[in-house]
Amino acid sequence: MAGARAAAATSSAGSSASSGNPPPQEPGLGELLEEFSRTQYRAKDGSGTGGSKVERIEKRCLELFGRDYCFSVIPNTNGDICGHYPRHIVFLEYESSEKEKDTFESTVQVSKLQDLIHRSKMARCRGRFVCPVILFKGKHICRSATLAGWGELYGRSGYNYFFSGGADDAWADVEDVTEEDCALRSGDTHLFDKVRGYDIKLLRYLSVKYICDLMVENKKVKFGMNVTSSEKVDKAQRYADFTLLSIPYPGCEFFKEYKDRDYMAEGLIFNWKQDYVDAPLSIPDFLTHSLNIDWSQYQCWDLVQQTQNYLKLLLSLVNSDDDSGLLVHCISGWDRTPLFISLLRLSLWADGLIHTSLKPAEILYLTVAYDWFLFGHMLVDRLSKGEEIFFFCFNFLKHITSEEFSALKTQRRKSLPARDGGFTLEDICMLRRKDRGSTTSLGSDFSLVMENSPGATGSFTYEAVELVPAGAPTQAAWLAALSDRETRLQEVRSAFLAAYSSTVGLRAVAPSPSGAIGGLLEQFARGVGLRGISSNAL
Repeated sequence: MAGARAAAATSSAGSSASSGNPPPQEPGLGELLEEFSRTQYRAKDGSGTGGSKVERIEKRCLELFGRDYCFSVIPNTNGDICGHYPRHIVFLEYESSEKEKDTFESTVQVSKLQDLIHRSKMARCRGRFVCPVILFKGKHICRSATLAGWGELYGRSGYNYFFSGGADDAWADVEDVTEEDCALRSGDTHLFDKVRGYDIKLLRYLSVKYICDLMVENKKVKFGMNVTSSEKVDKAQRYADFTLLSIPYPGCEFFKEYKDRDYMAEGLIFNWKQDYVDAPLSIPDFLTHSLNIDWSQYQCWDLVQQTQNYLKLLLSLVNSDDDSGLLVHCISGWDRTPLFISLLRLSLWADGLIHTSLKPAEILYLTVAYDWFLFGHMLVDRLSKGEEIFFFCFNFLKHITSEEFSALKTQRRKSLPARDGGFTLEDICMLRRKDRGSTTSLGSDFSLVMENSPGATGSFTYEAVELVPAGAPTQAAWLAALSDRETRLQEVRSAFLAAYSSTVGLRAVAPSPSGAIGGLLEQFARGVGLRGISSNAL
């Protein structure tokens, strides 16, 4: 499926979309989505009801990781380390090609890593410790929950479950207090130093320098109590040696508005004036200069702009010249966190920089299964509430196909020869500008394959923008790679929409009492750009 993407982008994309034929799918993707929408994954339940399905999912993930990486498995049997993390936690050591092995060979000893994980797991909410999930240029991209407070350390019990209600940001133990108050209660003045100290050791062992916090709060407040903390408000400033970025992003409940607006993210702006929102955007100046983004306007961005700009920031961090890793977290680490981890994985894959042997259907399966399902995203709960952040993630791929999201562009600009009469990147981008996208568009601001009729009902027509910069073979090769990026992301999104609509999609809203589902089908088709597909196909 990936072989002739650049050469046949126009014909293949246009014909598959206009005919209504579903894109090739990974065997088992339907079963994965069925299981995902049925129950939340819990490591301790892996061998129980539905265990054989879960085991197949876990096995397939290991197979797909093994295509391109040498890795070790950190056992989490029965959820011994974390109940909502995979039973087989994959630690990527290096790419399996000899060239990459010689370039980026891991210095991490798995036995020491396991020891640090066991010691540090209490430092973060729900025991969701710092876990490396993507390996890029020898750097570990990690995920976790936010820092736990006093109640997490002393009161992990049914109290949390009783109050949580399954919400993304709901962590309700007992009050998060200062170290001094904690000392009065426990007699241990070094409690936070010890627990968070192990967390810091784990971060350093994984060479993590950048910590990106997606919380819109400094501390999570529930029922009038502070129930979590975060690195940015650690009173002892234990995390001062790390580069902390506060990039507040709406929680999963905001995505009900996305669904209620017929899956239209354009123009959907979060209400930053709400009482509980007290974490301002904070990014060190030296990290923003090259991005050409006016960060002071972040509260005016709609959901598309905000997600795009945050993704650009994360990509710039992992694509920097240093060897520092990255941690991304929200509160519980199972809604907003997988959104950006998944977008990072897919964007780097589309550039041909990670998971290089995986086809579009395979990388889709891997990120749905590993980044979302096996790390505990509560899809069944989110669907019942209409909080479709999971769907948003993959439908959003249409907005990141352009050059500005490519991790290849920095390398290209450094290596390009003199202009020699050819087009520069800036020239090309000025040839045609279009709106930031529509619900039916698979394209974005710039591409070699562009949608010609965003309002089409079920048929897509594409036009090729033919550019032949004279005397610039390097540019031509790069442009081919860019075209390949867009085509690959198109294929992933199309495969997801086809699978989602045939399994999960119609469950999000209960059918009307009359049994008519025409309105639902129309709403879903209009939202995802499948309007031309018949109801039977849905």
